[in-house]
Amino acid sequence: MLIKLFLILVFFAVFVFVGIKCRAASSSVNGYVLGGRKVGPWLTAFAYGTSYFSAVIFVGYAGQFGWNFGVASTWIGLGNAFIGSLLAWAILGRRTRIMTRFLDSKTMPDFFGRRFESNGIKVASSAITFLFLIPYTASLFNGLSRLFKMAFNVDYAVCVVVMALLTAVYVIAGGYMATAVNDFIQGLVMLVGIVAVVLSVLSQNGGFMQSLNLMSQIESPVMKGAYVSFFGPDPLYLLFVVLLTSLGTWGLPQMVGKFYAIKNEESIKIGTVISTAFAVVVAGGCYFLGGFGRLFATPESVKAQGFDSIVPNMLSNLGDVLIGVVLILVLSASMSTLSSLALTSSSTLTLDFIGALKKKKNSEKQNMLMMRLFVAFFIIVSAAIAIVQAKSRVTFIAQLMGVSWGALSGAFLAPFLYGLYWKKTSKAAVCASFCFGTIVEIIQLFKSLGMIKMSGDFLNFVFRNSLYSGVFCMLGGLVIVPLVSALTQGSKPKDVDQMFTCYDKQVMVPAREILTEDK
Repeated sequence: MLIKLFLILVFFAVFVFVGIKCRAASSSVNGYVLGGRKVGPWLTAFAYGTSYFSAVIFVGYAGQFGWNFGVASTWIGLGNAFIGSLLAWAILGRRTRIMTRFLDSKTMPDFFGRRFESNGIKVASSAITFLFLIPYTASLFNGLSRLFKMAFNVDYAVCVVVMALLTAVYVIAGGYMATAVNDFIQGLVMLVGIVAVVLSVLSQNGGFMQSLNLMSQIESPVMKGAYVSFFGPDPLYLLFVVLLTSLGTWGLPQMVGKFYAIKNEESIKIGTVISTAFAVVVAGGCYFLGGFGRLFATPESVKAQGFDSIVPNMLSNLGDVLIGVVLILVLSASMSTLSSLALTSSSTLTLDFIGALKKKKNSEKQNMLMMRLFVAFFIIVSAAIAIVQAKSRVTFIAQLMGVSWGALSGAFLAPFLYGLYWKKTSKAAVCASFCFGTIVEIIQLFKSLGMIKMSGDFLNFVFRNSLYSGVFCMLGGLVIVPLVSALTQGSKPKDVDQMFTCYDKQVMVPAREILTEDK
């Protein structure tokens, strides 16, 4: 107990110290939200990775999808690495940095408003961001409850309150820079922790090969050895999980916001490699570990206690030091994501929603005060929702958490991607994507709550669960935006040609970067 308490106290002390030390870098709105757009590759890459992976992944998704797919769930982690990290950095990184600096936009709603010359689009996107980020944030706390009960026998509500308070302290004090520095520290913990945990858990069953052998003997209704097969017992469902958890990050405000703050071209190149490697180890390790969950739980125990019990069961027999490392690992994952979401939501609400509706603009000092207040408000509301959900098992909250990722990605992915690359993207197409993504996920919510029923094979397939409907929203948006744009060129922004000149700006580069002809 003393070992675990000591590790956690050191963990908390470091983050509060970093938050206080970074106050000087957060004296302006630009510094508080974007770190002055001078954040290097290591900090940006780790901030991206730690915002991506949280207790939802380590405890919830790893347990659930590891149980469903067996060892094939490792594909989800690899999809996160190569689609959610590598391709995201390669396709979005540079263009996001260039366009957002040219437009002087600090958030995703601010980008939409300036890129499409519409205050209404800015307000609508900020409302969607705030409303759907709260339940997503609340879900972060849920993965911690069983781990803390296992390690300390501490009430879940106490854990949530302590984590919320400490995260609020360093985000309010130090803003983006404090979040980025702490994300780097948390990322190192996650890298070391996941490797140690995977090796230790597998050793409980005689190592990797013996664990694989035991998994191959578990019966499946699909085929013999399904849980050690290449694509698992349900390849189509596996594909949908990979798409939502990987491609979905391209439309999440807290993820693409990392590209706004990156320093230079060299940072993008280095950051791409670091971010991908980080995701391979952390996400790949989490889902690989979860793939052996059936060796530590039974169908009866999962039915009684839920999927969130699987990973804690796997860890319950580890030594005190390793359990302490696991707790810090999950706290690191959760606090880094929580801080990113709180900062994204507060800046969106202050600058894009309230700022857009007020006739008189706030001063820099007023905006700073409001953002800090909304960080506290956002964290308090999210923590309260998490506690209510855990204590009373309110079905509505649980289902809302499930649809939040799909709604955000479904609404924003296509307009953001086309907005960076295609001049002909129209305002009407952006509005259509917003409506499509949110309406489909609201229907999914009602269906999950049993308030409406679907008829027909296609509708039952699309609304099978929030994963399927989320992927349908994202892919549908990629079709809807160009189609509606082609029909509504009259609503295309007038100054779009001027905006795209930012990509044509001439810069000098060394010969090692560009090969020239020497006569």
